[in-house]
Amino acid sequence: MTFDLDDILPDDADASVLVGRAWRDGPRIVAVRDGELIELGNLAPTMADLLDMPDVAERVRSAVGPSLGPPTGLLAPCDLQAVKAAGVTFADSLLERVIEERARGDAGHAAQLRTELGGALGDGWDQARPGSPKAARLKEILAAKGLWSQYLEVGLGPHAEIFTKAQPMAAVGYGADVGVRPDSAWNNPEPEVVLACDSTGSAVGAALGNDVNLRDFEGRSALLLGKAKDNNASCAIGPFIRLFDTGFGMDDVRSAELELTVTGEDGFRLAGTSSMSRISRDPLDLVAQTFGAHHQYPDGAMLFLGTLFTPTQDRDAPGQGFTHKPGDLVRIRSPRLGTLLNRVVHTDAAPPWTFGVRALYRSLAARVGP
Repeated sequence: MTFDLDDILPDDADASVLVGRAWRDGPRIVAVRDGELIELGNLAPTMADLLDMPDVAERVRSAVGPSLGPPTGLLAPCDLQAVKAAGVTFADSLLERVIEERARGDAGHAAQLRTELGGALGDGWDQARPGSPKAARLKEILAAKGLWSQYLEVGLGPHAEIFTKAQPMAAVGYGADVGVRPDSAWNNPEPEVVLACDSTGSAVGAALGNDVNLRDFEGRSALLLGKAKDNNASCAIGPFIRLFDTGFGMDDVRSAELELTVTGEDGFRLAGTSSMSRISRDPLDLVAQTFGAHHQYPDGAMLFLGTLFTPTQDRDAPGQGFTHKPGDLVRIRSPRLGTLLNRVVHTDAAPPWTFGVRALYRSLAARVGP
């Protein structure tokens, strides 16, 4: 896929510390300087090792390495990290998850349910903070009206939904194909900010992500979440991890604005935004619910923070809403994080995932030699 360097990089690229991975006869850990990739193999063998370094932004800023040329062949900027995701973290996505469940995965029923549920919830419901007394009362009211849903518990209750989005090494990067199952008739992109966390559970940077979702599968049963979320090429992260430093930090994540466009080969175009300022749970709360005494990630984790955006625009027949078609170009842009661009294909047409952890270590060993 051709690329525009100015579009890939953040608006303030010269002031940012960007790290990632690129394929050059194997995966290479890289930084971005003056529009070129600088190999960081002398600094760390894997991204997991790099992100565990103290003062990692300053270490990268001063690191010396050979130029690998322009940023082509970009991979997902993570390797050994677990890839986790937080669901139902925005009020709008809570409403849509309840709709999916009540529609039993049938997109044709979604529009009517959207109107009915919106009226039942009333004004101001989206201001209830999860776990608060107001949120607890709202759950009780909805249950009394026969509108209970398991999604209300994670959308309004004290415990966030944290699930495994993909296996380590399975995510794809900028320019790669992203997959939806051919037997899914209702699916969508999910533009999100992804936090890069080290092995201690500290967030050390952020990237863009597409948490591709099969709405019909998840709507039929929450027990199908694995099939709805974890498929071949269904997780995209990139283009780079922007490391936290004095010029970019968690407050920038909290205020991030994401723009999404989907352009189809049929001439269809979808545009929307996701504003992190409207998230129901603070990003650091989501990190704390992922790491802790009950669960550790010794190789770190990439944590999707959820999305405000759920497309409802009709693509084909009225009332059927949006679903992907092969050939769709999905572009996610945020001024401080750059652009993530991917093409949609069916999961059985995407390149199979064959380069896993063992292949990574074989590649690293080959570089070192006997």
